[in-house]
Amino acid sequence: MAKVAFAVPGDLSAATGGYAYAREIIAGLAVQDIDVAHIALPAGFPRPSANDLAETERLLAHVSNGTPLLIDGLAFGAFPADLAAALPQPLIALVHHPLALESGLSVEDAQHFRETERLALAAADRVIAASPTTAAELTNAYDVSADRITVAEPGTHPRQRSLGSGSETVQLLSVGAISERKGFDVLVTALAASPKRNWHLTIAGDTERNADTTAAIASKITAHDLDNNVTMTGRVSDEELAALYRSSDVFVLASRYEGYGMVLAEAIANGLPIVTTTGGAAAETVPDAAAIKVPPNAVEPLKDAILRLVESSNERQARADAAWNFAGELPTWKQTCARIASVIKEVSL
Repeated sequence: MAKVAFAVPGDLSAATGGYAYAREIIAGLAVQDIDVAHIALPAGFPRPSANDLAETERLLAHVSNGTPLLIDGLAFGAFPADLAAALPQPLIALVHHPLALESGLSVEDAQHFRETERLALAAADRVIAASPTTAAELTNAYDVSADRITVAEPGTHPRQRSLGSGSETVQLLSVGAISERKGFDVLVTALAASPKRNWHLTIAGDTERNADTTAAIASKITAHDLDNNVTMTGRVSDEELAALYRSSDVFVLASRYEGYGMVLAEAIANGLPIVTTTGGAAAETVPDAAAIKVPPNAVEPLKDAILRLVESSNERQARADAAWNFAGELPTWKQTCARIASVIKEVSL
């Protein structure tokens, strides 16, 4: 049986797409005859302290040469070049999206992450990218040759088709941990300019990881008199989230950038009509027939797209049908894990 050490920073149970991907990989690689040793790196990444880096070096030093080392990009992209170069070989980097593309960074911080990730990736034998968009970005801007990259898009599990709310009030759903990149501020601004009738938005996602951003969104909701129209649930269980998908009428994602957009794939798997931005890989994740797509940060087009689906049950039904018909073409987690397993086995030879 092949082996791999998988290093992930922070709490593996965290409610984000990146951590969900990691959990699925750890579970799924065993089926591919891969023995996975999870290494929990310090939670300070991508802004590690000196102590975080020292602890990371200590933890990874215990991986023997010859055992592939797979490192999540939330940490790897912030590794100093000397640490990346000194790691046991063979080395595989997992990149959801480059750190420099996170929203809200200063010019200096973005440049810092761009340089650290470029140098770290130079030390990797292979790179796993979560989407073709991320793969192209790594080739074009980070000097990673295409022959070192394998695309392993997130998988989905089979879902029951959404039943909808069955209400005269159209239930809008948006899912994601509250952060600037997810564009919830743009979404609230767009809804504030809409008539306050016939719709309700539920935002399901961790409100504690970015407390300042959460407080700003909550203040904006109140300032626009939307407390009766918008609900932030905080983190929900997998069962509660599945119930939200099944009982919603429209899925909305206002992200400024997505490395893939796992919640969009979940919306498709549930047969929901979608309004999404074209930020990063979001546009390529969703078929045109299932979604109205608008540019990121574009308040007026986002408002108009949402109102189109709120006001037209026929269009909602047509786009829901398109989503459900496409659901069978989404990658499965078994396929995703098989792609990653093939990389691990190749570098193990």
